[in-house]
Amino acid sequence: MSTVVILGAGTVGTMLANKLRKALPHDWSITVVDKDDEHHYQPGYLFVPFGTYTPERVVRSRKAQLDRGVDFVIDAVAHVDPVHQQVRLASGRQLSYQWLIIASGTVPRADQTPGLLDERVWRTSAFDFYTLDGAAALQDALESFEGGRLLVHITEMPIKCPVAPLEFAFLADDYFRKRRMRHKVDITYVTPLDGAFTKPVASAALGDLLEDKSIRVAPDFAISHVDPEKQAIVGYDGRELPFDLLVTVPLNMGQQFIIDSGLGDDLGFVPVDKHTLRSQISDRIFAIGDATNVPTSKAGAVAHFEVEHLVKNLEAAIAGEPLPSKFDGHANCFVESGHGKALLLDFNYDTEPLRGTFPASKVGPMKLLGESRLNHIGKLAFEKIYWNMLLPGKPLPVPTEMSMAGKIPAGHRS
Repeated sequence: MSTVVILGAGTVGTMLANKLRKALPHDWSITVVDKDDEHHYQPGYLFVPFGTYTPERVVRSRKAQLDRGVDFVIDAVAHVDPVHQQVRLASGRQLSYQWLIIASGTVPRADQTPGLLDERVWRTSAFDFYTLDGAAALQDALESFEGGRLLVHITEMPIKCPVAPLEFAFLADDYFRKRRMRHKVDITYVTPLDGAFTKPVASAALGDLLEDKSIRVAPDFAISHVDPEKQAIVGYDGRELPFDLLVTVPLNMGQQFIIDSGLGDDLGFVPVDKHTLRSQISDRIFAIGDATNVPTSKAGAVAHFEVEHLVKNLEAAIAGEPLPSKFDGHANCFVESGHGKALLLDFNYDTEPLRGTFPASKVGPMKLLGESRLNHIGKLAFEKIYWNMLLPGKPLPVPTEMSMAGKIPAGHRS
């Protein structure tokens, strides 16, 4: 029997398994491996600290999201042997494969920042929201916060959903205004980048929005350690930023088994051809989603676009043919900005996020790099789309490749 093994039953692993089950012959075995049966709607983590979502709302069964005919194994991955085409699981079980797809995502590693896990700060004055338990703990911290210095901090790039820290800063501004205590809270956005975002046009637009909301920016901040005694983050350049509440995005890394198996870079991300998603280590391995080193956002929309290409490329690889489908790095994401509004970003490897409009079937054009209520509605509607269309592998009315339709080129006036 021919076998495809997918490591990871998160967003992209689930989408891919369901798409492949429809595309491949019935006698092909498709096995998905993950450590537990909890599928998390990770975009929902952002809303948990503000009480908009409950933790229970974002969790469902992994197995229930997989189509009939997809085998699901609950176990952790220990090691991959690309020479003998085998996966060793933590239980000792061995899985053989003809084709392996690594879809194991990223892991926030708070342990990589000295001092962060010190009991004097961790989950007392320093929190994350990139884990569900962290987001839930942060909700309690925000409710009891009486004012002071709030730092929204990114340790290093790349991170999963690179706009999420910005969204948190915007929503925190909204949250404290609604509680009529915004004047008591000094919000600073601390980033290793030289601005609010990775690309110039978007960085300028988002930077202006931060300024409009009286959110300070501390750019080019490379953290050395957290000083629990001073309740401060310390940069390699000697800067110290004190906090009363620290909301940090820890270093994001790939899974440990990728590093241990020699399949990843220093951060544990799998080097792949950025267009075909084939591993640079083995022709029998592909990687997709957050697990790769492709130079675009680690986000669900990107994973959705990648799946369309990988299915075609895997079919070609199985047939011994050249890989026909070329992923262009297309990323599309909403940015919650508070007060019932959001922005929309649309870009790829070669084109940065630009102003203009995004053609959206049935709902009309959506504003790019500008706030609108329609964008906010789109952000909230994504939850139902995620569970009912994205994961099952149903077609979405969004082009896989980025289009310049509606976009205003950089340097042009609207």
